[in-house]
Amino acid sequence: MKRFTSISLALVLALSVGLAGCGKPDAAGAGGQQGSGQAKEKVLTIARSGDILGFDVHNHGFTSTESVHVNMFNYLVKRDREGKFQPDLAVSWENVNPTTWRFKLRPGVKFQNGDPFTAADVKFSLERVAQDAKLVENGNYKQIKEVKVVDDLTADVITHEAEPVLLSRLSRLGSSMLPSKYIQEKGWDEFLKKPVGTGPYKFSEWIRDDRVVLVKNDDYFGEKGKWDKLVFRSIPEEATRVSELLTDGVDIAVQIPPTDMKRINNVNSTQTISGPTTRVMLLSLRTTSGPTADPRVREAIDLAINKKAIIDSLFEGDGKETLTPIIPGIFGAKPDLFGKSNYNPERAKQLLKEAGLESGLTISFTGSVGKSLKDKETSELIAAMLEEVGIKVKMEILEPSKFNEKRNAGTTGDMFLVAYSNSMFDAALLYKRLKPDTGYNNPEVMKLLSDAEKNMNAQEREKQFQQVQDILAKDRPQIPLLQLGANYGINKRIEFTPRIDEITYADEIILK
Repeated sequence: MKRFTSISLALVLALSVGLAGCGKPDAAGAGGQQGSGQAKEKVLTIARSGDILGFDVHNHGFTSTESVHVNMFNYLVKRDREGKFQPDLAVSWENVNPTTWRFKLRPGVKFQNGDPFTAADVKFSLERVAQDAKLVENGNYKQIKEVKVVDDLTADVITHEAEPVLLSRLSRLGSSMLPSKYIQEKGWDEFLKKPVGTGPYKFSEWIRDDRVVLVKNDDYFGEKGKWDKLVFRSIPEEATRVSELLTDGVDIAVQIPPTDMKRINNVNSTQTISGPTTRVMLLSLRTTSGPTADPRVREAIDLAINKKAIIDSLFEGDGKETLTPIIPGIFGAKPDLFGKSNYNPERAKQLLKEAGLESGLTISFTGSVGKSLKDKETSELIAAMLEEVGIKVKMEILEPSKFNEKRNAGTTGDMFLVAYSNSMFDAALLYKRLKPDTGYNNPEVMKLLSDAEKNMNAQEREKQFQQVQDILAKDRPQIPLLQLGANYGINKRIEFTPRIDEITYADEIILK
C-alpha cells in the first residue's frame, strides 16, 4: 500500500487524476448493467460505514450524509477537483460591496416535482440555515443577515459583516437549495419523507439502517446522470463491507482496513485505491467540569498517547502525527505544528502527581464504531495507553447515530474521539464546534476567531488562525492525533478517483 503523506491541496488534487482502477466491465453483480438488450439498467452500489442522518440538508454536518445529498441537491457554487469555484445553480456572482454578494441564477432549472427554481428558493434556503440556531449548520451560515430577491433569477446575499469566505460556505454541505413552494405547501415532515431537489438523481426509497436508493432525474438541467440507479448501502462492519466487495455485492466499499488491502488487490476483479483527505482524528475534552477541566490532566492525556504507535499498528503507517487539526493545504495552517507529537509518558505521570492524582483517576470516554476508519480500535488503544500512566477509563462505544445524538446533546463523556474533515478548506470551519464540544471559552481565542471570520486581508487572517493554533496547542481543549487517508475497495468494472473532500459524486464514477 502506498504510504500517504500530507502535501498541498493543489498538488493533491492534481495527482489524484491517476488513481482510478482499470479492468474489463462485468455485467454481473451489484454494479454494471442489469437486465438484457436495450433494457439494461446501470446500477451503482456503494457500501458505506453507516446510514444517512436524514434529508434535512441543513442539519447534519457529516460528509457521509452529504455524499448522498450532493446527488439529489445543488449548491449555488461548486468546487472542481482543482479546488476552483464553478457555476452550479448560480451562473455568475460578484462582490458588490464587502457585505453584499449578487448571484445570477441559472434559468430553466426545475425541482424534481416540477416547481421552478428561483431566487425565492435561495432566500428560503439560506435564511433558514442562517436564522435557526437549532440547526447543526447554523454556525457556518449565521454570518448571512438576509437574502434579497432582486428578481426571479437574481439574489443578493447580505452578510452582517465583511465575509471573506462566503463562496466557500456556499459550495459545501449546509448550503443546498430547498424547494420553498413544496415545503410551504406540503410541510416539512412531508419533505423529509419525500425529499425533492434539483440534482441529477431523485429520491426513490430509504430503508433506515439498510439502504438509500436514488434514480436518474431525466429532467435534470445539466448533463444527464450516467447511472439509472444509485444504491447506498449501510454496512457498519468492516469485514462485511470487504466481503460484499469480494463477492460482487457492491461496486465500492469505503473505509477499507489497511490489513485487508492486500487481500482485495489479490482478487482479479477488485482493487484498492488510497487518497489523501482533510480529515484529522482528535480528542475533544470537556473543559468546564470533571477531571478534564484541569489543564494538567488534559496535558497528561496528550503526553500519554503514542500517536506513532497508533498509526503503525492500526493504519500500517498511513497517517501523519499532528498537534493541530489544520493540515497543510488548508487556509490558516501552521506547518510547524504538523508532523509532531508530545509523547512523554513519564512526564504525564508527573503531571498527575502535581495535580494530586498520583493514586489514579477515572475519566469517561465516548467512542464510536464505524463512524471513521478504525475509530473503535483507536479509542481502545488510547484507553490502554492512558491506563499505563494511571488514568482509568470508563469506555462507551456507540454506533454512529447514537454517538451523533449524544455529541449534539452535549452528553458525551469527559472525552470523545472524532475525525473532522474540512469541506470549506478554511481554518474557520473546524473551530465552529470548539466551544460546543468542549466548553472552551478563552476570550483571546474567541476574539481572534471572530476577527478572522470577517477579515478581508488574507495575510492578517492567516496569522490570526496561526495564533489560535499556538494557544490551543498549549490549552488542549482538543488533542489532535493524526491526519487520515482514505482507503476504498472497488470493482474493476468502474473508474473511480477519490476526492480529497471525500464527497461521492456518482457521475464522477464511470462504468467501463
